[in-house]
Amino acid sequence: MNGPATWRARLDQLGREVAKFGAVGALGTLVNFGVSNFLWHTTNLQAVRANIIATVIAIAVNYVGFRYFTYRDRDKSGRTRELSLFLAFSAVGLVIENGVLYVAIYGFGWESSLQRNIFKVVGIGIATLFRFWSYRTWVFKTLPGHETVTRAETFLETRDGRDGRDGRDGPDGREDRRSDVQRTHR
Repeated sequence: MNGPATWRARLDQLGREVAKFGAVGALGTLVNFGVSNFLWHTTNLQAVRANIIATVIAIAVNYVGFRYFTYRDRDKSGRTRELSLFLAFSAVGLVIENGVLYVAIYGFGWESSLQRNIFKVVGIGIATLFRFWSYRTWVFKTLPGHETVTRAETFLETRDGRDGRDGRDGPDGREDRRSDVQRTHR
């Protein structure tokens, strides 16, 4: 059950999940950069405050994308819990992202438009790793899959004294043509 086919299926599933997460994240990143740069260039808001507003808007866009695209097949029974956890982990990501920007601007004095955007990328990158892990682990929980049910059924069959096959097959999987008496003494 834990052979190469199972590992390949898990890696394929993780690859699809990462691709969907990346697509939603890319949209959220575009929103985040668009709003923050718009606010930086058209308002008198401090850079980090403008960036926090942009991050909050991107979080809202991301939730819709994650719930209805990336993790649409995940458990939907506890939406209040899901949203609460999403917001809590998103807030941690917001602190990570804006903490990097804050240190760059107020710690090192790197506050040109280019420098702000570079450190915004760094902050988003670090926060994205945290968010991916936390969302898939705690927020959008996986429903019990087919593999779990299959493993449980196989376990129950082998506890009955059978080998998981119909009892008429030999060790090589081919039909055993011995009589019932011979088969019970193997």
